[in-house]
Amino acid sequence: MVWTPHVTVAAVIEQNGRFLLVQERESGRTVFNQPAGHLEDGESLVSAVIRETLEETGWHFQPAAIIGMYRWRHPVKGITYLRVTFAGSGICHDANRRLDESIEGTLWLSVGEIRRQPQMLRSPLVLKSIEDYLAGTRYPLSVLADIE
Repeated sequence: MVWTPHVTVAAVIEQNGRFLLVQERESGRTVFNQPAGHLEDGESLVSAVIRETLEETGWHFQPAAIIGMYRWRHPVKGITYLRVTFAGSGICHDANRRLDESIEGTLWLSVGEIRRQPQMLRSPLVLKSIEDYLAGTRYPLSVLADIE
C-alpha cells in the first residue's frame, strides 16, 4: 500500500486587524477555516491558493509570501495533511460570485475572537498559521519551483 499525504493550501488575509475566514460544514458541524483546499493534479501551489480563495470567498487573492508548511494528522480520520499557507492581499471582492457548496459564508475576525473560539476551528492549523503570520514569519515565493 502506498501512503500519500493530502496536499492542501491556505490563504491568510488580514485587513484592519481582522482575518478572512470561511464558515463551512465539516462532519456535520459548522467550523471556521482559512480559505483553503486541495492541490489539484498539474496545478502549482500558487495557482491552487488563488483558485481556492476565489472559490470559497469571492476574493481575488495576491500571494506575497509563504508563512509555513505544516504537517498535521487528523486525530479521528487518520489522514495526514501537508498544508502550505500563504500570506497575501485580497485584491478585490466579487460579491456576486457563487461560493463552493460547503461554504456557509465568510467572516472577518480579530485574532482575539479566533483565540476565544478554539472549538470552532476546523483544525489547529488555522490559529497556528495566524500566530506565525503575526510573529512575522515569511518565506519568499521563490522557494517554490515547478519542474515540468
